[in-house]
Amino acid sequence: MPMPTKGYEYLEHTADAKFRAYGITLEEAFQNAAVAMFNVMINTDTISDEVSEKIELTSADLDGLVVDWLSELLYLFEVEQVVFGKFKIDGITEKDGKYSLLANVFGEPLDLTRHKFDTEVKAVTYNSLKVEKITDGWVVQVVVDT
Repeated sequence: MPMPTKGYEYLEHTADAKFRAYGITLEEAFQNAAVAMFNVMINTDTISDEVSEKIELTSADLDGLVVDWLSELLYLFEVEQVVFGKFKIDGITEKDGKYSLLANVFGEPLDLTRHKFDTEVKAVTYNSLKVEKITDGWVVQVVVDT
């Protein structure tokens, strides 16, 4: 399966949004998954990076880590009212059978006069979830509830 040039692609799915995010590294695939999720809602190309948040997560496995990662971003969006457009994962590590992620995310305060929303993402699901090593990198497949 060749990687798309964009870093992610949308897949056909009824009622929800389904996408695959790709990366040469696992970190890049997770970053592209975040971009894909936010692009379901809003054009991330228009978002500045005036606000930054540090994120540290630990999960039992990679599937849980990707769900926790995207869910944390959705939580920050809903609670802090910040839209994100840039995601920098400093590392994903495995220790004692658990996976940890350290990241910085960048965005700006939500402004409904400027930010035009397409679809609201309500939750990240485990439906069709996949984190997989492929020949030339990694693929992360996610379904979000819209």
